[in-house]
Amino acid sequence: MIYYPDAFLDNLLMEDIQYGDLTSRALALQAQQGIMTFTRREAGCVSGIELARRLLEKLGLTVVTHLQDGDFADQGTLLITAEGRADALHQGWKVVQNVLEWSCGVSDYMAKMLAIYHRYQPKGQIACTRKNIPNTKLLATQAVLAGGGIIHRQGCSETILLFANHRHFLPEPDNWAQHIKQLRQAAPEKCVVVEADDIEQAREALKAQPDILQLDKFSIEEITQLQQEAPQIAPHCHLSIAGGINLNTIENYAQTGITLMVTSAPYYAPPTDIKVRLYPKD
Repeated sequence: MIYYPDAFLDNLLMEDIQYGDLTSRALALQAQQGIMTFTRREAGCVSGIELARRLLEKLGLTVVTHLQDGDFADQGTLLITAEGRADALHQGWKVVQNVLEWSCGVSDYMAKMLAIYHRYQPKGQIACTRKNIPNTKLLATQAVLAGGGIIHRQGCSETILLFANHRHFLPEPDNWAQHIKQLRQAAPEKCVVVEADDIEQAREALKAQPDILQLDKFSIEEITQLQQEAPQIAPHCHLSIAGGINLNTIENYAQTGITLMVTSAPYYAPPTDIKVRLYPKD
């Protein structure tokens, strides 16, 4: 479960409703009771439901969720029903619609990528990077998990990932064995992941026995070659692929046999179309 602090919820709401809904107030709708529904126009994976519920409840509305994050919705499926004051319904309308549309877009994109990937690698994992759209990390994390993905790393403090940009500052940038030895000594409880930018770097990195070798923007031919070489050089090292992995390319990469893909593509998925309807309560 992803925890959403009250401050996060308040910030989302305050972006849109700082002083209430002027139109509702001008029309004197405050005393009326109403119902609001959120429906998915197209079939797909769902995310943002729990966050939407909490946002609506913060406005004093009574909320019923009909699906949970990670569920699959058919076309026209009702996701959420909210009841309460008409002005509160109008205040929650657009904020929640935005959350659902963006979150469902991310989760559905991830689910579609995994569906293709698992045709070739049933146990393969797709991990999303920390290269999310600014200020969307909580939403993005939930959406990725709802779509069946995993998180590559939430921040630079939680995992070891040696980039070329780190090595540029070292006295012997190409001394992979020394770098990995130092990383293991300094952070013995962490998995050591290193990134290679070309096939020669990859071969040298493998000799140093990292836990995971991340291949950045490698061609299919280079990946296939390293798949054959890696078990002899570093039998306990796993290979992962990063760079250029998206819904259009996942099938080609899946056929290499690599069981870990790293991507940020789902964050930039088109939003899902969520229909919102408000009407008076009988």
